[in-house]
Amino acid sequence: MAYRYGGRQQTQMFPQSIDDYAAKDDPVRAYSVFVESLNFKELGVDLDSDKVGNPEYDPCAMLKLLVYGYSRGHRSSRKLERAARYDLSFIWLMGGLKPDYRTIARFRADNKEALKNVLKQCALMCIKLDLTKGNILFVDGSKFRANASINQTWTEERCEKALKKAGVRIDEILAESERIDKEEQDSPSLVKLKEELQDKKALKAKIEAVHKEIKDRSLRSLNATDPECVKVKGRQGTHAGYNAQIVADEKHGLIVSSGVASESNDINQFANQINQAQENLGKKCEISAGMPVMPTPTS
Repeated sequence: MAYRYGGRQQTQMFPQSIDDYAAKDDPVRAYSVFVESLNFKELGVDLDSDKVGNPEYDPCAMLKLLVYGYSRGHRSSRKLERAARYDLSFIWLMGGLKPDYRTIARFRADNKEALKNVLKQCALMCIKLDLTKGNILFVDGSKFRANASINQTWTEERCEKALKKAGVRIDEILAESERIDKEEQDSPSLVKLKEELQDKKALKAKIEAVHKEIKDRSLRSLNATDPECVKVKGRQGTHAGYNAQIVADEKHGLIVSSGVASESNDINQFANQINQAQENLGKKCEISAGMPVMPTPTS
């Protein structure tokens, strides 16, 4: 049987025109048209081609990169930078522009509200194109890990126990220090004891601050690293995380609303998410239902 062999010395590997990188029916073309059709004034994105100074990257192209990148699972600015250089669909979408990760991260930070409004305009466009009806909506939630340790989650009860334990240890250290000072008046004090005393006092001050915040805000618990995350239970056990919510339309399963809640379950999320979806759609749905619980992906 004959074999086909590749060769790196060929004179031409890609089409001469970037437009040929994407097929006529490639979904990336739909993303491009969608972003170009957005009302950038309503989004709050500043479009001014007459600005002086060093030329900026086209805001429309940057928004295309983020929207299409999110659909492909690329949330990191470094991954988006790499995609704009090596992924043909991204190269086509950007027209050959290759922004670095700092530029991408800065654009995202400067246009947070615009990115939130993109989904709303997308939902309205899908209604006009008869892709969604907005009559039957489904809500589902999934747990995502936070960038924080579960050990940093404090409750009022845990704070009180830790403060009591720290207080007892501090008293022991002080008493031991006084005894040693009396026995060895002419000798230098023990550095280890002083360092431990300092650490315990610092820990006590930190716990007291967390304890005060829990009581002042009437919280069940608070994570010292990420105050907005909560303790959630999933297939991988209990960890600090968030509860992501998605509302989908019945006709084609398109997402019409999404959000992240600092709640460990979906009990209080149904009405809020449906109301948000109805606001995005500009109409009230006839039927709303909770989605069946699906396994959390372990990528």
